[in-house]
Amino acid sequence: MKNIKLKLILMNFLEFAVWGAYLTSQGRYLAGVGLAHHIGWFFSVQGIVSIFMPALIGILADKWLPAQKMLGLCHAVAGIAMLATGWYGLTAGDNVQFSVLFSLYTVSIAFFMPTIALSYSVAYTLLEKAGYDTVKDFPPIRVFGTVGFICSMWAVDLLGFQGSAMQYVISGGLGLVLACYAFSMPDCRVDKPVEEKPSLIESMGLKAFTLFKDSRMAVFFIFAFLLGAALQISNGFANTFIGDFGGIDIYADTFGVKHSNMLISLSQVSETLCILMIPFFLRTWGIKKVMLTAMIAWCLRFGFFAVGNPGSGVWLFVLSMIVYGVAFDFFNISGSLFVDKSTDSSIRSSAQGLFMLMTNGLGAAIGSLAAQAVVTKYTAGLEGAAKMAGWSHAWYIFAAYALVIAIFFALLFKYKHTPEGDKA
Repeated sequence: MKNIKLKLILMNFLEFAVWGAYLTSQGRYLAGVGLAHHIGWFFSVQGIVSIFMPALIGILADKWLPAQKMLGLCHAVAGIAMLATGWYGLTAGDNVQFSVLFSLYTVSIAFFMPTIALSYSVAYTLLEKAGYDTVKDFPPIRVFGTVGFICSMWAVDLLGFQGSAMQYVISGGLGLVLACYAFSMPDCRVDKPVEEKPSLIESMGLKAFTLFKDSRMAVFFIFAFLLGAALQISNGFANTFIGDFGGIDIYADTFGVKHSNMLISLSQVSETLCILMIPFFLRTWGIKKVMLTAMIAWCLRFGFFAVGNPGSGVWLFVLSMIVYGVAFDFFNISGSLFVDKSTDSSIRSSAQGLFMLMTNGLGAAIGSLAAQAVVTKYTAGLEGAAKMAGWSHAWYIFAAYALVIAIFFALLFKYKHTPEGDKA
């Protein structure tokens, strides 16, 4: 277990570098090859496969392969499929067919999404075997995942691949590197009694649906789903939106248009810093105020996009990137901690599965498709200033959606913060 922290740092760096190579920039590429009206599908499929693939792969890892080997196998399949996606995009040029590109991409995503949970499993297992405290020692390691995401974004930007299928090639190449590296990691096999191994139903969080009998938890999970719909909106459309300012002469040569990925990467920097703020605000405010803060932050995230521009209004874009850290972390991480504290230990894992199902699964999938419908309605067939006015309308709608959720959450979620714990 020598240098295990360094090994895990590199693993996390590569894990999220694979994702960062295309997640924020593929919308710009898709729009450039005439698939702008399909962007929502490329992001919704991440939510769709997240409903069942992590659970299936997790059970396979429990029964047949240790986590590090399953991690390597999944990245190998995902990497090859992503390379094929990039190769097809490059060879097809502007004649890319949605059905072919989307099919190859979906295969890659189906095997990539489970690797996030597998990478956590590998890290927790190896840290525990080495005698480390996972609560204390894992977060500093995980931060390097965000660093990897940012570095990958910057590389794609500076190499001029934001509008090219080469971003998929880079992602696939990194995935294959991580696949080889994962097979070199120490063994993560953990012998457990048969009865402790989770069933498919338990792994997918279905057992935790009994929590809906508790009115407060039911309200929480419903709003988790509603807010989860906002998770992939800016990932899917922010780069395309900023890039479209290039159709207006006064913005065409601005830094934001030319290097939108670098500008957007401020969101990930903010996300990293905001993680450190969560314990303080949870202790001081409690989950209701923290979640409300996240909802208002989502409203501001979208609102600043609506009124900003990459020229004199670039400071509004910067503010949008800064509040993203609050919007994402105060919702995802704080929500997960609330679920952990509010459920019995016998269904704690299932409850976390339900939270992920409602947010990153159903919420993100439906939200991406709904956002696509809004963007298409207000921007399709338009150019220049008219198109940017349409984008502003779309961002205002997204901001209003987040605001309405915040208002109803404040009224319907019954919670009183006390030092002793939650009270209905």
